[in-house]
Amino acid sequence: MNEKVTLREVGLRDGLQMIQHFMPTDRKKAWIAAEHAAGLRAVEATSMVPPKLLPQLADAEEVVAYAATLPGLRVTALVLNLRGAERGLKTPAHKLNYVVSVSDAHSRANVRRSTEEAIEDFKRIVALLKTVDQAKRPALGVGLATAFGCTIQGKVDEGRVADIAARLVEGGADEIALADTVGYGDPAQVKRLFRRVKPITGDRPLFAHFHNTRGLGLANVLAALEEGVRYFDASLGGLGGCPYAPGATGNVTMEDCVFMLEQMGFETGIDLAKLLQVRKTVEKDLPGVPFYGDVARAGVPKTYRALAA
Repeated sequence: MNEKVTLREVGLRDGLQMIQHFMPTDRKKAWIAAEHAAGLRAVEATSMVPPKLLPQLADAEEVVAYAATLPGLRVTALVLNLRGAERGLKTPAHKLNYVVSVSDAHSRANVRRSTEEAIEDFKRIVALLKTVDQAKRPALGVGLATAFGCTIQGKVDEGRVADIAARLVEGGADEIALADTVGYGDPAQVKRLFRRVKPITGDRPLFAHFHNTRGLGLANVLAALEEGVRYFDASLGGLGGCPYAPGATGNVTMEDCVFMLEQMGFETGIDLAKLLQVRKTVEKDLPGVPFYGDVARAGVPKTYRALAA
């Protein structure tokens, strides 16, 4: 058996939130179903934000409800505050994903509150989840945004990242993700930071969320792999980005990530040929939206998996 790596599709949230025209709900469902049929088993399906602030995700509850019907698919919903968590609890989401910006400047610009205020809201969400029967309680993941640097603040202290991760784990987080929100990370930094945080998270899942802003997305995935990370976020066609990273491309491209991991001998469970067909369909659903990735452009080589085998 090859070693398992879990890839979570975040394009339906991180990608679509950057697109102005509304993607019909039935097409979102079709996207999720098609990737599930290709072998995907983890998806961040949406975000529980007010529809007036982000009309693209106004159908959050319906999308989560549908995704949760697909066998074996672990469904995550992003929540930005206690009110969002209350909405998320009314859905069949398996996990709620909360975000804390390590950069105080980014936190104030993005969610209009300090990092400490965000941590206080995290505590309130933990308290809320404790009121739910454990058998029905969703897991709580926390993403540490701007863990590798910030376009507003600049450098982010690695010790601060580790300290905040420790406080969140002690406070009740079931999972931690280190996010290169604005694409500042490099492989050496990735190795240092995950080496520092991994002992803190213990046996909890530790996710890596990289953006390919400066072309280092897959290099950073490889660096995290070498530090024992086995959970990664990626998006179909590299959709996504951050409003505080001008000119940025999106997340690590799902197709390229599957290709690299499978070629190296890891097991993602995802059929690359089927995934590339999903990409073609979603491209038609999002006319005019740029899609990224090299495997879709150059094709799958005849030696695919041969070296790993």
